[in-house]
Amino acid sequence: MSTNMLCTPARTRFLLPSSLPVKLKLKQPQQQQLFNNRRNNHHSTTPTIKMSFIEHIVLFKVKPNIDQTKVNSMVNALNNLTSLNLTLHLTSGQLLKSNPNSNGLTFTHILHSRYKTAEDLKTYAVHPEHVRVVNENVKPVVDDIMAVDWRSEGGVSSGGVIEPGKAMRVSFVKLKENVTEDDKTKVLEVIRGVKDEFGGVIQEMSVGENFSERAKGYEIASVAVFNGVEEMEKMDEDVEKVTKEKEKVKEFVQSVVVVDYVVPVATHQSANL
Repeated sequence: MSTNMLCTPARTRFLLPSSLPVKLKLKQPQQQQLFNNRRNNHHSTTPTIKMSFIEHIVLFKVKPNIDQTKVNSMVNALNNLTSLNLTLHLTSGQLLKSNPNSNGLTFTHILHSRYKTAEDLKTYAVHPEHVRVVNENVKPVVDDIMAVDWRSEGGVSSGGVIEPGKAMRVSFVKLKENVTEDDKTKVLEVIRGVKDEFGGVIQEMSVGENFSERAKGYEIASVAVFNGVEEMEKMDEDVEKVTKEKEKVKEFVQSVVVVDYVVPVATHQSANL
């Protein structure tokens, strides 16, 4: 395993023309409209600002029968990398669920971090402290590793931070060999549209094309964030809709990796903002 990378608009005021008397009497409908305008302007809020950033996800498969203290040390060391002040967000821990896919891939733990730029990710990758954690805490503990990176365009508005207790579903898609760029674009559009299809159950959706060399051939990645596990399971219960979404891209997809994770309260550390 390489150590090069691991992982408001101004509030509008209702102004009467200066040529009109202050005690202008309005008809009832006009009075109501004036009231509504003032009320709406009073409660107006700043539009949500969507941000662009780099996603970095590493999946680990811990060796069987490994001492749990060593696993805990790995997770703690990875979470402590927030001290480098290079990340918008970083969390690491045990997966909630990971089912073997058609290629036999299965994982036990995850590292998820976000960066303002690709350069910040590169700096993180070669930082001596990051390299030390990889060599001392990760390599002796894991059997397999998979890293996926992509640029997320306007997927979230929370400053990039996923709060403790939120549930995440991470999905990686490997496309068939004969898939064209137009086909890939269609798959990306379908995945981006999942958030709207499920009526607000998904709080945020980050989707993009992988640029990591250690993604095992998986080209498209996504992170769906839910308020909690209950909301994530609620989406799964809508079997008909889930099946419908899968059918839209079935002809283009060779294999999919899907893992679920809950951001821990104890180990989560807010990164430098």
